[in-house]
Amino acid sequence: MSIRPMAPSDISDVLEMMRVFYASEAVSTDGSEEIFRADVEQCLSPSPYLEGFILECDGALAGYAMLAKSFSTEFGRPCVWVEDLYLKPEHRDAGLGSEFLRFVRERYPKAVCRLEVEPENVRAVHTYEKNGYGTLPYTEMIQFGEEDKS
Repeated sequence: MSIRPMAPSDISDVLEMMRVFYASEAVSTDGSEEIFRADVEQCLSPSPYLEGFILECDGALAGYAMLAKSFSTEFGRPCVWVEDLYLKPEHRDAGLGSEFLRFVRERYPKAVCRLEVEPENVRAVHTYEKNGYGTLPYTEMIQFGEEDKS
């Protein structure tokens, strides 16, 4: 597998994979074209907050991933969120998810690495646990800014 930064030539492929990913049971929200395009735009910009990656296997597009970066006051060090990790069905169960998680750990060796997973996504939960991730004992809550209220 090879992992490379997302490029402008990847936009249509990434948007298509995002549509599939966000419509699946692996994600609790549906997203929208506006959100998908904003995410990809951030990945392609010099944003300090979001990085986008393309995963390839034997020269074929296997998936994409997005990492969001922040600082964790809870743990007193940088934090990297695996926001999206999507593999096309024909590339699952080949160790590519684990390989990407190792890539993240090597890229950010001192960071706390976090992610969200739907408990029903047993395959993903197994991959994350196998790579040293554990469940946090609390509920995450959210509030949207004014521009998002209708």
